[in-house]
Amino acid sequence: MIAKKKSKELQQDFMESAHKIWLAGLGAVAVAEQEGGKFFSNLVEQGGNLEKKSKAKVEKAKGTVAGMKTVAESYWETLGRTVDDQMTAVIHRIGVPTKEEIESLTKKVEALTVAVDKLRTKEASKPKPAAAKKPAPKKAAPKKAAAKKPVAK
Repeated sequence: MIAKKKSKELQQDFMESAHKIWLAGLGAVAVAEQEGGKFFSNLVEQGGNLEKKSKAKVEKAKGTVAGMKTVAESYWETLGRTVDDQMTAVIHRIGVPTKEEIESLTKKVEALTVAVDKLRTKEASKPKPAAAKKPAPKKAAPKKAAAKKPVAK
């Protein structure tokens, strides 16, 4: 009977252990529900904070990039003007006229052409006077040869 008693005690111990394991599992589920909700809420809060910080950093970076873009454009324009000025100076040194100089000269040539055309039309419209006959020049009388003086001998 002692073996039966030990067997029953062993069964009882096993049942108690199984029951404790069952209760521990239920406790873990309850804690997970309570703490899981808190944990999830904490994760959401931390994510929101991180998102706000990230957005602020992104906006700051956008401002910095926009400022750098403006500065780069300004430098590029200055560089372009400098190159243009230097090229113009070189062209002047070697005697090549600028576009403005060529345009100015073209206008002057056009004005002169108009003036010349006006003068031509005035001269063409004037009646030409009849050519007066000039008397033929008188022939000079032949000079008489001077008499030779006798040479003393």
